[in-house]
Amino acid sequence: MINKIRRIKNILKDLNADPHAGPFSCPVCKKNNVGMNSFPVYFLKEAHKYQCIQNIFLTETVNFEHYTCKACLASDRDRLYALYLRDYFEKTEKVDFLDIAPSTSLGNFIKGHKNVNYRSVDLYMEGVTDKADVSDLHIYKDNQFDFILCSHVLEHVPEDAKAIKELYRVLSKTGRAILMVPINLGITETIEDPYSTDIAKNWKFFGQGDHVRVYSRSDYIKRLKDGGFYVEELDIKYFGAEVFEKAAINPTSVLYVGHKNDPRN
Repeated sequence: MINKIRRIKNILKDLNADPHAGPFSCPVCKKNNVGMNSFPVYFLKEAHKYQCIQNIFLTETVNFEHYTCKACLASDRDRLYALYLRDYFEKTEKVDFLDIAPSTSLGNFIKGHKNVNYRSVDLYMEGVTDKADVSDLHIYKDNQFDFILCSHVLEHVPEDAKAIKELYRVLSKTGRAILMVPINLGITETIEDPYSTDIAKNWKFFGQGDHVRVYSRSDYIKRLKDGGFYVEELDIKYFGAEVFEKAAINPTSVLYVGHKNDPRN
């Protein structure tokens, strides 16, 4: 009888348990003791289906085992950005912020800061502030924004050099820009076909049906510098190993932050 009661108590405990519970902390939704979802199997199946030639497990900034927060669905790269942004927002009085192709959870995190004047932009997404192509941001003035977030956009853009120059143009002289793309650490040269619309080909060579390139690390940094940016490369040494582990961020992850002026000066 006692064992039956214990079993019933354990069953009730399991039923009442938090489905989001886990050992991590999410800097986006600010929840502690939260769990993470693994990387979607769909993408792995598609990569296999189209015989992707890239080793996607060599992607620089992705945690395949602990990919999205169970509470807010923020990806590991969103969590990385939030770690940087929370410190930046605390030290900055007023921020004119441009979020390109925004993610819902991170966008809510950014808008939750009272000192942020937030705008979002995309050519196709619904619910953004402005509709525009990242390669042609003529709707914005030179030096208009104190901070720009451009995450996983440039790999979709035929003329990425033109987009990088536009990002540089609209960033203020003292501004900062998080500029992130999927980087494969297994290649030494960027592979691209800028105007390809062949889904099967794009999956095979670039790792996703709507990507037109896969970047090598050195070439991506060079392209940013060619566009005028000074580039900070902030890795696990900058944030701390314990911080990365707690936020479930892959140890190889690097945050690329662009500046118009050398940040060391």
